[in-house]
Amino acid sequence: MPSPIVHFEIGCQNSEKAKKFYGDLFGWTFDSYGPAAMVSNIGHGPDGTKRSDGIGGHLNSLGHPPHQYVTIYAMVEDVQAALDKAVRLGGKACVPVTEVPGMGWFAWFTDPEGNTIGLWKTMTP
Repeated sequence: MPSPIVHFEIGCQNSEKAKKFYGDLFGWTFDSYGPAAMVSNIGHGPDGTKRSDGIGGHLNSLGHPPHQYVTIYAMVEDVQAALDKAVRLGGKACVPVTEVPGMGWFAWFTDPEGNTIGLWKTMTP
């Protein structure tokens, strides 16, 4: 089965400025979790309840470069296996499998053209 796009992430240096911009532009509201500001009124909530059409996403202020980026996340069955396959196909792993406590796991790779893509696996109870 194909891996659907399930999330997006927008990098920024100033999360308050970015929240104001995207809130005013698109009507998004946010819940902050440290450097991440989850868009709280689109996509699906952490419990899977539908909030609106489309996918959910968040703003992230990493505190280090890259500051400006946009990436998408594809849902996969096994994050490590998908990351390994991306490398075998000519990509490069750039963020190893990392747990988001209570939510799931992600990893990032770059494709052969240099685009950064995220992989995601939701934690199931």
